[in-house]
Amino acid sequence: MLSQHQSLKGQLLLDNGKLQGSFFQRTVILICQHDSDGAFGLVLNRSTGKSVGEAIVAPLPNSLKEHPLYHGGPVQTQAMSFLHSDSYVPDANVMPNLGLEHSLDALMEIGDSFSPSRQIKVFAGYAGWSQGQLDDEMKRDTWLTHPASIDLVFYPKPADLWKLILSEKGWKYRVIANAPDDLSWN
Repeated sequence: MLSQHQSLKGQLLLDNGKLQGSFFQRTVILICQHDSDGAFGLVLNRSTGKSVGEAIVAPLPNSLKEHPLYHGGPVQTQAMSFLHSDSYVPDANVMPNLGLEHSLDALMEIGDSFSPSRQIKVFAGYAGWSQGQLDDEMKRDTWLTHPASIDLVFYPKPADLWKLILSEKGWKYRVIANAPDDLSWN
């Protein structure tokens, strides 16, 4: 299936204005895995409104308790994943210096370590696509792609991320970015 589309791992997927009314309306998703078996991604710009300490019942390091918890996607919303970055992450598995983990032990180990350049983003749930599904959605022009970067993954105002990236893509996308949530308000 990937012969027609190369892997989107390490890329951002953005709602191109056609997903109104769905969970994915105005989302920015980091694709963490994309191969012949399917794809796995995390929504970067949708907060749960809770902190990690409110959601995870474990003796977390204080440095993690106040981190915001994000909706990673509509699949397995009780499952935890987290992205972590530092100036050097030798086992980065998403893109250079950006790793993806799923275990509480790994989160606690990284939370206990000290590094002034360390960044962590924790998610409940994920976005998933079965074999060939994402490739089909790309053929139907469901998503826009954009190169991912550490700065975008850990953008300090994630609620503004979708609009920021679309605005950088030119006038056509700036119009979409500035449209009201509900087009009947126009």
